[in-house]
Amino acid sequence: MAPSRQNQAPPYAKDEKVLCFHGDLMYEAKIIEVSVKPGQKPEDAQYRIHYKGWKASWDDWVSQDRIRKFTDDNKQLASQLQAQARMRTQGPKGSKKGVKANGSEMSSARGSEERAAGSSSFGGRGPRRGRDYELESEDVFHARPSIKLIIPDILKALLVDDWENITKNNQLVPLPHPHPVSQILDEYALYETPRRPAGSSHVDILDETLQGLKEYFDKSLGRILLYRFERAQYAEVYKKWMSDDPVYAGKTASQTYGPEHLMRLLVSLPELIAQTNMDQQSVNRLREELVKFCTWLSRNTTQYFVSHYESPPQDYIQKAKD
Repeated sequence: MAPSRQNQAPPYAKDEKVLCFHGDLMYEAKIIEVSVKPGQKPEDAQYRIHYKGWKASWDDWVSQDRIRKFTDDNKQLASQLQAQARMRTQGPKGSKKGVKANGSEMSSARGSEERAAGSSSFGGRGPRRGRDYELESEDVFHARPSIKLIIPDILKALLVDDWENITKNNQLVPLPHPHPVSQILDEYALYETPRRPAGSSHVDILDETLQGLKEYFDKSLGRILLYRFERAQYAEVYKKWMSDDPVYAGKTASQTYGPEHLMRLLVSLPELIAQTNMDQQSVNRLREELVKFCTWLSRNTTQYFVSHYESPPQDYIQKAKD
């Protein structure tokens, strides 16, 4: 007779070396305590985490959604998240520090990350050298110019799944998305507006935030939000936007792509905002609006995010890799 789920061990154990999300990045850590309440499912366990090289004051209780096994694949993902963060704040070597207004210095971020994956442990070329796997220290973390945006754990997990589906499984988000970004923003507005005083500045700020998010998504999708494997799909969709196709004609990115790509923008915004000349009061207000939106989206993931990615034909895979 199989043991009940309550009697099964949690997926992670005390003293296990793991990788753990802190903010938008992953860091090497150790589980120093595991807590499972009576009658609680193993997957609902809480883990006390100590980040390697960090002070004990940063120890934190987290759920399993924030933890990843200490494998070569996950170490590679951690390194790539670090590399993307550096590219967003520094730009390519030899260029001026910062991000240009049109985002051109960031346009190859996902493509570079994709190429790095192809030449590392994923390619089966033997063990990676120690210097290829570097995670930020506490001092470097604090030195990064960023605005802390709280992303719910369930959205972080979906971001990792999204990365794995595209870069490792050679899959694509089906388009047009059944729940495009424009629809999601409109439905959030319908939810949030009645909760604010009618005709107040709070309603105006909400409208401006959502309109700005939509416009920024339309402008940035093709520049900074796509993995290399998706670019052939984007090229096909772009042609359809300019054609007489009854499904695509005249539409925009926010009317075609969904929350999977919107989340990529949201996790990039703290670094992008840090490069603007927004005053602190405006930044704080924007951060507050984004946190509220992310919290709402995290409660509606099953409604808006696709449950399955599609597998393109072999000729697409070959074209995308060429």
